[in-house]
Amino acid sequence: MGSALEKQITEWIKGGIKLEDAIREFEKRYIDRALKEHNDNRSHAARSLGIHRNTLINKVKILGLATRKPPHRIVSRRKRIKETG
Repeated sequence: MGSALEKQITEWIKGGIKLEDAIREFEKRYIDRALKEHNDNRSHAARSLGIHRNTLINKVKILGLATRKPPHRIVSRRKRIKETG
């Protein structure tokens, strides 16, 4: 891992990438990888990252990361009864 990360850092520095932008890109890639590893299960990904699930959800929004599947939505019993007749 060290050599690949070192290469990336060198490329960013040579390319004139500012620290703030590099940190944002690293965070985006790191979070995206964690989500992929946990099949977009935000709770598991957050736990592996050592952050709260709500923090992860906020970071996903801020960083513009798209999740590959929609979050599970709980439908109220009243709505289900109404839909099924």
